[in-house]
Amino acid sequence: MTDAAPAPAPLMIKEVLETLPHRYPFVLVDRVLSVENGEVHALKNVTIGEPFFAGHFPQEPVMPGVLITEALAQASMFCLHGEMPAGTVGYLAGVEGARFRRKVVPGDQLHLYARLEFLRRGLGKTVCRAEVDGEVAAEATILFAVAK
Repeated sequence: MTDAAPAPAPLMIKEVLETLPHRYPFVLVDRVLSVENGEVHALKNVTIGEPFFAGHFPQEPVMPGVLITEALAQASMFCLHGEMPAGTVGYLAGVEGARFRRKVVPGDQLHLYARLEFLRRGLGKTVCRAEVDGEVAAEATILFAVAK
């Protein structure tokens, strides 16, 4: 019988805000559930109070795909959690193969998954997907640059 190491505690919003430079209304990660070996599982709670729902679309609120992509990019930065010096910021450099498979609406919990493919000379790449209730809502490859 072996004693398994306890799973690390999730990163709550305070730690999220210490890592990401984003602030309301643009911080799109509420909690990081796990970070291990360059893989991240984060969470975005989608609520009717989101400012973009007032105009997208009033009769049928749908989270814009560009903001789902941004949430995936923000989650990607946690692939480097604990490895980047303080004050380092990740900048979106590209999006490849973005596909949107289902609507994301108020009340959904958007589970964000990112896996670091590489980081070399300040340029990185993550393979990402967003899920709601176990169903893929979006997927993309995110390219980023890190700098101070």
